Amino acid sequence: MVTLQLNQLTVPPGQRLLLRDISWQAFEDILAELGDRRAARLAYSNGTLEIRMPLPEHEKAKEIIGDMVKIILEELEIDRECFGSTTFKRQEMGYGIEPDNCFYIENHAQMIGKKRLDLSIDPPPDLAIEVDVTSKTQVSAYEALGVPEIWRYDDGKLQISVLRDRSYVESATSPTFPTIPIVEGITQFVEMSATAGTSPALRAFRQWVKQQSGR
Repeated sequence: MVTLQLNQLTVPPGQRLLLRDISWQAFEDILAELGDRRAARLAYSNGTLEIRMPLPEHEKAKEIIGDMVKIILEELEIDRECFGSTTFKRQEMGYGIEPDNCFYIENHAQMIGKKRLDLSIDPPPDLAIEVDVTSKTQVSAYEALGVPEIWRYDDGKLQISVLRDRSYVESATSPTFPTIPIVEGITQFVEMSATAGTSPALRAFRQWVKQQSGR
């Protein structure tokens, strides 16, 4: 049997590493050893651990989409708590996931000042964002954790998935922002950012949100 240390493993940008037969305790130990200040993202599903290293393309998309969510919330004057790529995990379900970004909106008041999460007590985030560039989102993990809404950005298009009877169904609209044509807007202005730049795209997006909301 060969034993390797984590510092012996290198995952190049855009690649992923799958480790099988990983116990929950080993997953917890790996999280502790890697710490919070890391570029790699982890996903755990019933004994399989995925370690992926995102590309700049992925990071730029997740940042601008996260900024767009914040703009919508600001313009609609909706309170929120942003938990970024926090690790969400429940041992009894055998899942652990780190979204590209996530927001507490309906349940924001419960999360004010929270520094540690316990999903046996705390609710899951109301909205999770995933950018699928090098790997596909583990939808089963989000279903198990009960995340009500996921936005997945893949190949230049946004897809909204809403939890219904413990399974996700694709939706043309966001229940969180029912008055805003989210798919159209996010897709349009992320594409704009690739040619005009991030800041001009976000400014234009803010004006678009104002128009859509009648403000």
